[in-house]
Amino acid sequence: MITQHQLTAWLDTLCPMHVVLDATGHVTSVGPTLQKLRPDAPMVGQRFLELFELTRPRTVTNVAGLLAHAGAKLHLQLRDEPRTSLKGVAVATGQGAIVNLSFGISVLDAVRDYALTNSDFAATDLTIELLYLVEAKSAAMEASRTLNQRLQGAKIAAEEQAFTDTLTGLKNRRAMEHVLSRKVTGPEPFALMNLDLDFFKAVNDTMGHAAGDHVLQVAARIMVEETRDQDMVARVGGDEFVLMFDGLRDKRRLGGIARRLIARLQEPVSFEGQLCTVSASIGTVISGQSCGRDPGELLQKADIALYASKRAGRGRHTFFDDTPKGCDRAILHVDDAPSLPGGSAA
Repeated sequence: MITQHQLTAWLDTLCPMHVVLDATGHVTSVGPTLQKLRPDAPMVGQRFLELFELTRPRTVTNVAGLLAHAGAKLHLQLRDEPRTSLKGVAVATGQGAIVNLSFGISVLDAVRDYALTNSDFAATDLTIELLYLVEAKSAAMEASRTLNQRLQGAKIAAEEQAFTDTLTGLKNRRAMEHVLSRKVTGPEPFALMNLDLDFFKAVNDTMGHAAGDHVLQVAARIMVEETRDQDMVARVGGDEFVLMFDGLRDKRRLGGIARRLIARLQEPVSFEGQLCTVSASIGTVISGQSCGRDPGELLQKADIALYASKRAGRGRHTFFDDTPKGCDRAILHVDDAPSLPGGSAA
């Protein structure tokens, strides 16, 4: 004959969320996992229907009603917080009933809320398989997030590389064209400078390309130092640069920037014990002038101003004066021509 102790032990192993009821509806035995939901409130001795509320069928209010639905699926929830939802089925015994419960689809919430592990479920319970699947999915999702972050980082790095001049670290022509196309359609004014290094070819021809590369790197550093963080400096050719100044249209300030650039760029650069000497010619155009805001047109007008500076003797700065009466006319800046390499202004 099976003793009550043996039955309880078997139920604890096979159905760790069981409840054994006597004829009055009081709990005489409870599975270890179910009791774990209320570790500080022993269920043995409590009335089953005072611990659990049947949400379906709602007509069950006593043990007789519970037994009337023996074998049918029951929907329950704990009456106190957290009101965990449960599924169950009841079977009649000679002295009362056995109700076996499970979490159903709320198992993930229950595992989280009550810190349950696989040892809290029967070895054959599909919940174990579900937990393994959830763990595997979580691991896969984490691996996917890590991979996506790496791919995103690689994409950003590739895009940054695609927009960067490798020699100087400045933006390249592609980046300049991208930024300029965006600026001309925006509401904010800006100024565009075209800067070309005078006598750079002579440095390459007489001292070698390594010296020329060093001069370009020094020139790039100077241009970055003379501009603000929100401005852009790009190397768009061998010794040609474009500078864009956000929100700046004041000719006095732009002229001051150009003069500082010219003064610093004509200072000799030391390379392997020799001095490399260049200067800078600059042409500037301001956005929103009357002859249009097309990117190509702005670059062309800055180029016209640049070559006006070169024709005037190099080492100079020229504004392009875009007026209704003279859309192709560049007016030279009134600065005096500085001394150029070799002591000549030509």
